[in-house]
Amino acid sequence: MSGPARLRFYHTRRRLGSAGSRARFAAPPLLRLRRAQNFAGLRFAAGLRYDHFELLGLRVVASGRQQGFEELGNGGFAPAPALLRADRSPDGFDATEEFAVPRPALPSFAALDLGTNNCRLLIARPAHGGFRVIDAFSRIVRLGEGMTTTGALSEAAVERTMEALRICAGKIGHRRVAAGRYVATEACRRADNCPEFLARVRDEIGIDIEIISTAEEARLVVTGCAPLLHPRIPYAVVFDIGGGSTEIVWLRQGYNRRGPHGVQRSRPEILGSISLPFGVVTFTERFGGIEVTPAIYRAMVAEAEAALAPFEQAHRIQRQVRARQVQMLGSSGTVTTLAGVHLALPRYIRALVDGSLLTFDQIELVSRHLAGLDIEGRAANPCVGRERADLVLSGCAILDAICATWPVGRLRVADRGIREGILFDLMHGDTQAEV
Repeated sequence: MSGPARLRFYHTRRRLGSAGSRARFAAPPLLRLRRAQNFAGLRFAAGLRYDHFELLGLRVVASGRQQGFEELGNGGFAPAPALLRADRSPDGFDATEEFAVPRPALPSFAALDLGTNNCRLLIARPAHGGFRVIDAFSRIVRLGEGMTTTGALSEAAVERTMEALRICAGKIGHRRVAAGRYVATEACRRADNCPEFLARVRDEIGIDIEIISTAEEARLVVTGCAPLLHPRIPYAVVFDIGGGSTEIVWLRQGYNRRGPHGVQRSRPEILGSISLPFGVVTFTERFGGIEVTPAIYRAMVAEAEAALAPFEQAHRIQRQVRARQVQMLGSSGTVTTLAGVHLALPRYIRALVDGSLLTFDQIELVSRHLAGLDIEGRAANPCVGRERADLVLSGCAILDAICATWPVGRLRVADRGIREGILFDLMHGDTQAEV
């Protein structure tokens, strides 16, 4: 945190009444005075009225009924040391006093999600009930490459991942993160040599990664995606098509309750979840991703549908779908890629994809379009790219199975998930252990 700002007050000689009178203007609530209350309720020594002060980049003037904030240059709430001052004494003001004003810095929090295919990092600060991202990193590392045959992390995959994690560690150190949670999912749950890999990460890079359960993974996905759920549709199917597994969550929406800060919505209730033992990387390694014939595609869809059937039988989700009481939300590279292709984006733009809607007809149209392209054609699409060109059809097949099992009709696209769930937990003091 940078040093305290200096505050200089110009005040009149006229008395305003007893000591303890309050100012009639609002000001930034995060700043505090050492010898006074905050600006929004400033107290006065000896009953003198302080009318004019200036913060580097921000002038606040209170005069009679007129008050306001005037932005000056590029100052504002800059991280550099600030000076509260006035360039000259306003008319009728002839005395000054100075106080030191500490500048509290909002803490930074970090969330890292190491999956079978991707290594992703988010660093954020609290903002307006949510958070503001100040740094991010994402790289396809294919940590689980080859695991379907060997059962272990390959040396090449480990080295790719170590390189990505070193970048993450540099960002975490640079941002002076106050707290973080760094998790690994399916590849590390299944790999025989994962303990040795995580020990190396801890010793060489300094990041202590925890392997989370499938139930905790589902909870974090729901927590991260909950803001995108429609509040008036009582049930939801939330899924995340990963590299080595596919998480399916059946949940009931939270309810409104009145608290000390007004009406608040409780968290969604998870009624059931399942982790299917395949994702885009495992399906691609088993079925191939270069040349995907219609027969191969149908085989992938059939296997995914068969894996979903017991979950449907246990929870009777189709009954609620027929009653139009279910919404669907997808958090994965597959659905965000299909949304980008559908929107014909010249490059992937998260702001246009996250929260968008895809109808099932649109999903089918885009999937058929991609299936009709060769590997070079898929790689040429800016929202697919060479790194995903061999994986995208496996994701489309899993998505087709989900849509066929629960024909909701449309899908909310979420470019968010585990990392955002971790950040919400950290910023709201949620110490919930793994489910």
